[in-house]
Amino acid sequence: MKNRLVEHDNWATPKEVYDKLDAEFHFDFDPCPLNLGEITLENDGLLKDWGKSNFVNPPYSRKLKEGFIKKALQERERGNTSVLLLPVSTSTKIFHEIILPNAEIRFWRGRINFLANGIQNDKYKAGQMDSMIVIFRGKKA
Repeated sequence: MKNRLVEHDNWATPKEVYDKLDAEFHFDFDPCPLNLGEITLENDGLLKDWGKSNFVNPPYSRKLKEGFIKKALQERERGNTSVLLLPVSTSTKIFHEIILPNAEIRFWRGRINFLANGIQNDKYKAGQMDSMIVIFRGKKA
């Protein structure tokens, strides 16, 4: 399978951002871990089942980001909660048709300093976009 990650999509969540969300949601799965290398059928977060409480910082390229948003909605239907860290993009079709009617949205105050390959991002002092936390809470059976 061809590697779907592009270099500019390879940014990690700072520990303090992750820890703050983990304290509330107690994550047990990350379908988008940093530096997977080659995407295979065994480690493709879009193809495998997720955990009960998922942290998702997807690649920001449009096609991949939308794939993870749609997968989070599917996981919600299975009873799983997914917390996505996404760029604020409120004029998009996916925001109005999938996120807004199905998820809780929290806007992150200030810009997040993402990490490049696990190292503090020194190319930009902060992310180029504002961020939002999108929460798809698992439906109760």
